[in-house]
Amino acid sequence: MNTRRKVLAGMGAVALGGLLWQRFPAEADSDILDTVEAPEPTYFPNVWVRTHEGERVRFYDDLVRGKIVTVNMMYVDCSGACPTMTSNLRRVQELLGERLGRDVFMYSITLQPLLDRPQQLREYVRQQRLLPGWKFLTGAPDDIERLRYGLGFYDPDPEVDRNLATHTGMLRVGNDRNERWTMAPALADPERIITTINHVDGAMVHTVYKGHQDSSRVG
Repeated sequence: MNTRRKVLAGMGAVALGGLLWQRFPAEADSDILDTVEAPEPTYFPNVWVRTHEGERVRFYDDLVRGKIVTVNMMYVDCSGACPTMTSNLRRVQELLGERLGRDVFMYSITLQPLLDRPQQLREYVRQQRLLPGWKFLTGAPDDIERLRYGLGFYDPDPEVDRNLATHTGMLRVGNDRNERWTMAPALADPERIITTINHVDGAMVHTVYKGHQDSSRVG
């Protein structure tokens, strides 16, 4: 049975790490777990989800296991950061090029699963003019909540946590093979987000050239 590292709980804790990757500890912070009633322990729930393309898949087994991934939360009717965030991540999608769907996988999970079914998410993808290879996910409300907590997209303050907009500003980036996970602002420069992805990808060689991160794949 695959051993999954528990994700640091709460966006505030992970945000302190900035854009630098970090290795998550084997156990989550017990003080945080004592103060937040998460639906289940904060490892990645292996719940059923549906993609905007209509596929029914297991979140961990089919989408995350052994992969390098980015995950963010959004919802179709969001009038705040979501459209700008999606546009910014589209640039990340473009910069990944052939790596997307081969070396790196992008996922967006709706915060309103009762409203955002595959058809609505498919239309959102069309309206945003997104490229193939980026999957938008929905599912049963309880399962989406388990994913939100398991991925660390929650706030210890219940009042803040009830605000959907609280959970849309960050991007989870990780390498399940190496159990390296971090969080980056979803509105960070796309090049900086690529740098974060490369930091968790052990197959990338990193060099600094004129203040920018250049990367090439080993082998």
